[in-house]
Amino acid sequence: MTHSFVLHVPDAELEPEPLDPGQIVSGAPEVSGKVVWESADGRQVRGIWQITPGVVTDTEADELFVVISGSATVEVEGGPTLTVGPGDMAVLREGDRTTWTVHETLRKAYAVNL
Repeated sequence: MTHSFVLHVPDAELEPEPLDPGQIVSGAPEVSGKVVWESADGRQVRGIWQITPGVVTDTEADELFVVISGSATVEVEGGPTLTVGPGDMAVLREGDRTTWTVHETLRKAYAVNL
């Protein structure tokens, strides 16, 4: 069992995460992240994720996130276009097909339910 903890998100060290080249629409974005908590059954994950500028596509999990720094436009296929920046909270639904246009390196804290 993990004890309660605090983590300063802006300064947290992240590990590189490979990005599927098929997801890259333009630019040379790089992704890094860190899982800070995961439920015993692996269905709930909390962490930090970062992406450098570029355009990528994704199919989302059920996710709530808060942007710590940077900015992006997230186009949800058949849905809204979300403009996110520092302090913004967003919710993405499982199965949402998205296109992320990252304007400046974006760092977010997230909670995902799988």
